[in-house]
Amino acid sequence: MLALRRNTLLDNHQRGRLDKINIAIDGPAGAGKSTVARKVAKELTYVYVDTGAMYRAVTWFMLGHDISSDETDRVIHAMRELHIELIPGEECQQVIVNGEDVTDYIRANHISKNVSSYAKIGPLRTKLVEMQRNIASSKGVVMDGRDIGTHVLPQAELKIFLTASVEERAIRRYQEIKDNQQVTLEQLMHDIAERDRQDEQREISPLVCAEDAIRLDTTSMNIEEVVNQIISYCRTITDGAK
Repeated sequence: MLALRRNTLLDNHQRGRLDKINIAIDGPAGAGKSTVARKVAKELTYVYVDTGAMYRAVTWFMLGHDISSDETDRVIHAMRELHIELIPGEECQQVIVNGEDVTDYIRANHISKNVSSYAKIGPLRTKLVEMQRNIASSKGVVMDGRDIGTHVLPQAELKIFLTASVEERAIRRYQEIKDNQQVTLEQLMHDIAERDRQDEQREISPLVCAEDAIRLDTTSMNIEEVVNQIISYCRTITDGAK
């Protein structure tokens, strides 16, 4: 169901390292997880895995086939026909669903509004988590999501919980999508607040900050500052292990 293309030269480089760790980056919608995780991975020559893109890809597929998140049996059956491929890139991770590039489609606002309802389906999450853990088994992975440090990779050597005010997160999301669709900042603020509520209250792997995670409020920080801070934390760990 899931394939991840890894650069051969990158893999060879990593096999020669003794100080690889896994980095888990969690946080609510719009906190900048994907952008930060991708840049951290690039700087460290690690592999970046956007787990949110996996759930968005599933949501895009289900909505496109008129399969409601309430129809659990249909969702599970449809998963057998779903093949997701993640392709690392310089600026973003390309997402392919059954041979179609859906990288841009899965960021649409209607996908954001529905993804939590599919993500709470137990068997679906179990399957995706299994795949995510398999990817991280060789270390040298930066993975972002909502339950990476608490559930997917509880043994990750570095756990980061990114957060920011609802208003700031809505502004960031608005700047990302304003050229592609008609949506107001106020609507985004409402949607993000509702997404927070759903993520925090779901029964399976709710959004919480792991006890051993470093909490970073990025409301007044730019991307470079956040990336540099995380890289500093990482190097403190790897240098200390030498």
